[in-house]
Amino acid sequence: MGFNLYDHQTTIKSRVSLSGTGVHTGKPVSIHFNPADADSGIVFHCQGRNGTVELKALSAMVGATDLSTVLGDPAGAHVATVEHLMAALFGLGIDNVSIDIDGREVPILDGSSAAFVEAFDQAGIQKLAARRRYIRVVKPVRVDNGGSWAEFRPHDGIRFEVEIDFESPAIGRQSLAVDLNAENFRREISRARTFGFMKDVERLWAAGYALGSSLENTVVIGDDHRVINMEGLRYPNEFVRHKMLDAVGDLALAGMRFIGCFRSYRGGHKLNATALRRLLSDPSAYQIVEASGRGREPIAVGRPVPAP
Repeated sequence: MGFNLYDHQTTIKSRVSLSGTGVHTGKPVSIHFNPADADSGIVFHCQGRNGTVELKALSAMVGATDLSTVLGDPAGAHVATVEHLMAALFGLGIDNVSIDIDGREVPILDGSSAAFVEAFDQAGIQKLAARRRYIRVVKPVRVDNGGSWAEFRPHDGIRFEVEIDFESPAIGRQSLAVDLNAENFRREISRARTFGFMKDVERLWAAGYALGSSLENTVVIGDDHRVINMEGLRYPNEFVRHKMLDAVGDLALAGMRFIGCFRSYRGGHKLNATALRRLLSDPSAYQIVEASGRGREPIAVGRPVPAP
């Protein structure tokens, strides 16, 4: 194939922790990452009304996609803003982690995936004995929403093609295409920060959102259509890079890495989630394959089961 498959599943070698603030709740939160067995996936352990609740990082568990991706019941036990963390796990090729969190929102940190990447580098990545399985896209699947769309297409690798188009001249129309691997994720995507407009702040605050947002974790565009952060942008096109980071994190909720190309135009969390559900609900659109050895074609191991 035209890319290298990881032959085996992975986890982290040791426990590692981070602390910060939830971008929407504004509340302090600590999160702890622990090694996990093969085939356990990414699992959050959070506090519910009657004790600890287990939330698997899967598409079927997504409870809301308004301003971030939320796992669980937004009115009950849930973990919000999981996308930057999930992007780091997917981008680095980490399959199995047990996560303890003492709040209801993953800390925003600097608004990108960089701190999560550093934490996982500190912990180290451990290869497991079990073979890794992939979702291979075998026919196009597309969703449209007004002037926005997203689609999966067959491709010999893991590729993202994202285009955005904003009226603000600070952003405008930007596009980015990346054949994803750990090196490209670190270099091209992981440091891109979330962004927002000053004109939207009061409305979000009134609705109970963005209570932890600041210039330390968000690229802010002022009323004069200029970036007001003193340090400026990390990339000339940081905005589309962050939209790709979000897409990587949202699609990590497939439960397996995919072999194919994901494309979107003017997308967001809701469109990403809808496209993933559409793919997983069509058994003719994909097949499950297993890595068979370095540089060799993966082996089909069965027809998919439609997602709930």
